[in-house]
Amino acid sequence: MRKFIQSWLVNTLAVLVAVYIVPGIHYQKPLDLVAASLVLGILNAVLRPVLIVLALPLLVFSLGLFLLFINALLLYFVGNLLQPHFAVDSFWHAFWGALVISFVSLVLNILTGAGQARFRIRRGPPPPRGPRGSDRDDGPVIDI
Repeated sequence: MRKFIQSWLVNTLAVLVAVYIVPGIHYQKPLDLVAASLVLGILNAVLRPVLIVLALPLLVFSLGLFLLFINALLLYFVGNLLQPHFAVDSFWHAFWGALVISFVSLVLNILTGAGQARFRIRRGPPPPRGPRGSDRDDGPVIDI
């Protein structure tokens, strides 16, 4: 439950940053912004995997850049779903908003550890050298 609330707060902050940066995304009350981020999170959890599977050839062909269009489509859909309270003016406003939301969410998830990606940096002794102190590695070699 804690992880869900932390993820929801990160998503809400990311949507708030997008509202202030992208001029075509609007909300009326703070509660509308919280509701929009909740609906966006639910759609990302339920509908986004289906859209990714359906668009798999485009994703492979575009090297994953088509994910930005899927994110924009979901944000635009949330704007149409919650129209008077949370609005997205056009698809291109949704595209730039999705780009901002993705970037801000990535940064906040890395800083808070709320995301699924984990980074670990280990420091340890250097690897052992050969028996005579040489840099030569006596492991298996495959020459082609």
